[in-house]
Amino acid sequence: MADLKTLRKDTVAARQARYGATSVLYTIVVLAVLVLANWLANRYNKPFDTTSNKRYTLSQETQKIVQGLKQDATITYIDKASGFDQAKGMLDRYKNLSPKIHIQYIDYQKQPTLARSYGLRFPGTAYVEIGQRREEAKAVTEEGITGAFVKDLKGVRKVCIVSGSGEDGLDSTETGGLSQFKTLVERDNYQAGAVTLLDKTSVPDDCKVLAVAGPKSDYTPNEVAAIKTFVESGGRVLFLLDPPLDFGREHIAQNKGLDDLLASWGVTPQDDLVLEENPMGQLFGFGPEIPLVNNYGSQPIVNDLKNSFTGFPVARSLQIKNTGKTTVDQLFSTSDRAIATTKLNTNEVNPADPSNKKGPFILGAAGTYKTGKPNEQGRFVVIGNSGFINNGMLHFQANRDLALNAINWLSSDEDLISIRPKEAEDRRLNVNQRQMNVFAYIDLIAIPLFIIVAGVAVFLKRRAS
Repeated sequence: MADLKTLRKDTVAARQARYGATSVLYTIVVLAVLVLANWLANRYNKPFDTTSNKRYTLSQETQKIVQGLKQDATITYIDKASGFDQAKGMLDRYKNLSPKIHIQYIDYQKQPTLARSYGLRFPGTAYVEIGQRREEAKAVTEEGITGAFVKDLKGVRKVCIVSGSGEDGLDSTETGGLSQFKTLVERDNYQAGAVTLLDKTSVPDDCKVLAVAGPKSDYTPNEVAAIKTFVESGGRVLFLLDPPLDFGREHIAQNKGLDDLLASWGVTPQDDLVLEENPMGQLFGFGPEIPLVNNYGSQPIVNDLKNSFTGFPVARSLQIKNTGKTTVDQLFSTSDRAIATTKLNTNEVNPADPSNKKGPFILGAAGTYKTGKPNEQGRFVVIGNSGFINNGMLHFQANRDLALNAINWLSSDEDLISIRPKEAEDRRLNVNQRQMNVFAYIDLIAIPLFIIVAGVAVFLKRRAS
């Protein structure tokens, strides 16, 4: 009996020693793995973004700009020392993109003179320096910091929106206004302002891009001549032309002067209204008057939009061809389910009307004009709709990207053409009271009870052995 007890004690002791040795070994292995992982993380700083919309990954636009730098750039963040951490995450993303990016932190309380030399107005401000240029970021966000990079590299460019012929107001905050378009253009570091050509013989010299956005009245021969001379001398114009509707209170002029000018360059706006019964449009609550597009060409403006939809409320189709002076590319078109009616004097449309034209239809085109001067070709973009940039539609899917990409291409800022920084995604979980009660029972009762029962079972099993 004594020998049996001694043997049992020796067995228990041996088992405890084995468990102890195993525990020590596992502890050493875990510590070694942690030390190695920490060393690798410090030596090779590679972040991983697991969010569904890659919220913590810098956009293609930013990556193109930063990775294309020809010289070193310094981002300086000025705040009190305790505030540095709130900017570090964002600034480190830029640093990880290129070895040419350097980050500098200045404590304005300890170095007030240095902070004042930057023109500091508010703590928590970032500045981007490239060569001799220094620009203040509007905010410590991707749009703000990348915008400062653009200003350093490109300077300020002006987008002039023609007014005086019934175009939607640039500062209007109504659904049909263009105030949000103006804000987006200015965030891309352009200056946006209205200009009238009625009393001018030429487009103002400071206009990098001219935009004709949904005129409701005919342009005068003087205005058409000014636009013609502008493009054929190397200027850049965005034409957004709605179908010439004429019923009720809706009256949009034919604008034959503009139509004839565009036709001479190889883009002929059609007198029709494009309609499409798209299942995706029905999901968004859109009728057939808002065709949705996801059929894009390979032109730089739309090359990054392949997997996105754009929507065009009340659009007309285009016919395109090259001419002796111009080269024209298709930007996007409808599906073959689309139809187009030429009956523009009524708001009643019969999809089964045999006179309707069958799709697909081209809705957007981009062209270049050979001026005969090297590196001074004219550029123009024509879209058979202006409503896609108004306040009510601008933020639908890829409408914003299409509008800004067109401006970028026209101003020869091809390196800025990409999908813009992502907005925060609403990931809230909406539950009712019954579901809340289920969660409470599971979290407060079921899970703790399961742990207690499992613990008692393990204890009893060990005691029995």
